[in-house]
Amino acid sequence: MGEDANSVSVDELLEYCRTQAGLLSGSVERMGAEADALLDEIDDEMAAIRTRLEERPDSVTGPESPSSAVGPGGREPEVDLEAIEELEADLEQKQTIVEAKQARMDAFQSLAADYTDLATTLQQGDEEWRDALERVIQFEADHDAPAYFQDRQTLLEAAVADSDADPELGVDE
Repeated sequence: MGEDANSVSVDELLEYCRTQAGLLSGSVERMGAEADALLDEIDDEMAAIRTRLEERPDSVTGPESPSSAVGPGGREPEVDLEAIEELEADLEQKQTIVEAKQARMDAFQSLAADYTDLATTLQQGDEEWRDALERVIQFEADHDAPAYFQDRQTLLEAAVADSDADPELGVDE
């Protein structure tokens, strides 16, 4: 990296790793809240489906009557069935989104733990700042860290941008 890298200490790299872990944990909390909201919507929709199914004329127990194309009150039972099927499709879509959020949350939690482990390793090590910096950059390349930080530049991205500006620096990705 350029001249600015000379001011990076191992302690600053430790703080960087801890900050990254904290940001990832915050993202997990936000995604968890979003997933909880979707799960609440799913519960509400399930209740609505149950209510509609219970209101269907053919679910009522009573004396049998001749079947007709039109149910009580002149309503067609098929219309209710279509609405229920639409609710089910919406429900399935929301469940898929919740599952995707859970998988993403797991990935974010895993990377946060890995950043914390890296900070612990750096803290216990006796590395020079350059070796520690190289270790963090390699860690981010190995874990595709930039993909997790849409609004923040990682050290890997900064190193790549710096090496693009100064080809002699050469950063392995």
